[in-house]
Amino acid sequence: MSARIIVAGASMAGLRAAEQLRAAGWTGTITLVGDEPHMPYNRPPLSKEVLAGKAPFASLAFRPRASVADAEWRLGTKVVASRLSERVVELDDGSTLSYDGLVVATGMRPRRLRCPGPLAGRHTVRTLTDAQGLRDELTRPGARLVVVGAGFIGCEVAATAVGLGVREVKVVDPLPLPMVGPLGELLGRALLERHEQRGVRFALGTGVAGFEGEDRVTGVVLADGTVLPADVVVESVGSLANTEWLDGNGLDLTDGVLTDEHLRVGGRPEVVAVGDVARFPNARYDGVPRRVEHWCIPTDTAKHAAKVLVAHLTGADTEPAPFAPLPTFWSDQHDFRLQSFGAPALGVGDVRVLDGDPAEDVLVGYHHDGRLVGVVALGGPAAGSAAARHRAELLKQPALSAQGSS
Repeated sequence: MSARIIVAGASMAGLRAAEQLRAAGWTGTITLVGDEPHMPYNRPPLSKEVLAGKAPFASLAFRPRASVADAEWRLGTKVVASRLSERVVELDDGSTLSYDGLVVATGMRPRRLRCPGPLAGRHTVRTLTDAQGLRDELTRPGARLVVVGAGFIGCEVAATAVGLGVREVKVVDPLPLPMVGPLGELLGRALLERHEQRGVRFALGTGVAGFEGEDRVTGVVLADGTVLPADVVVESVGSLANTEWLDGNGLDLTDGVLTDEHLRVGGRPEVVAVGDVARFPNARYDGVPRRVEHWCIPTDTAKHAAKVLVAHLTGADTEPAPFAPLPTFWSDQHDFRLQSFGAPALGVGDVRVLDGDPAEDVLVGYHHDGRLVGVVALGGPAAGSAAARHRAELLKQPALSAQGSS
């Protein structure tokens, strides 16, 4: 029997891992196990084009490279347990699979509110099924939507709902401005103004205490006692990494799977983690392990982890430099886009306008100890192009740790 690498998780991160394993020279068996029945597909359009009815599933599906045409896909099957010392994983159909190498790519799931009240009418947006079910409710005449959480997904859903003609769209968040955590006050205020100008209403600085209704939600009860009428609720309050199947192996699963600087897990060279389940130190910055839920991370982590894993399994003595990606993200809302390069969250204490005006197209720089660590553009294509021009500058920056920063 040929040597086998199991990829636990069959979404974008799993697919990219399989492709990069072949690119790194792996000729053995690759088995991908995923709980969704679909082949890997692109998730960002779910809160936008899919929800708006502008993108069918066929347009979301990734086209796997020819190099993984011989990969084995176990779809609609979930990994539920593992015994890493024995190199075995257990599936929800009762079967077990042994491996020579293991790629942890099980991703995350939306966090849910633990509040009293009915469940019907409450949605999250993570899967194709989620988006389709939410669209069915939002397109009912007279629907009133309350979005809990003014982060990226929450603001995207609110913007899409306005475009669908939803009668009332309100966003609730305990923080004072949308996206203020990762972007800071300057852009948070600019985003608030843009959304309000387009019809979204906000209840900020307050949380949710519960939900009204018998069989399904009819209202959202805020912490101050205010009740917001609602026919549909979207919960966009963060994520939880899918790590339960790794319990009992002595790993640090505090927030995702802790890895070393080469994405290896728990000191086991035959196990690596990729995608947004991985909590890794980024050598480009301060070395603090973090999970990163940006679209680029599955590809970036897969490329590095595959080289490391294949080198170990084939006995190669080469080891790449520590993992040091440049995170990027974008978010389309209404008729404008947020485009980011770098790590703006590390520089929210020192935010400077580099070009433009917050009321129009604007380019903002984020600084840590005087050093540029991230740029974010808000506006149209010109603003995004201005942000992209700073990419080379960000790539040339020395590590924060090398400057004695923390």
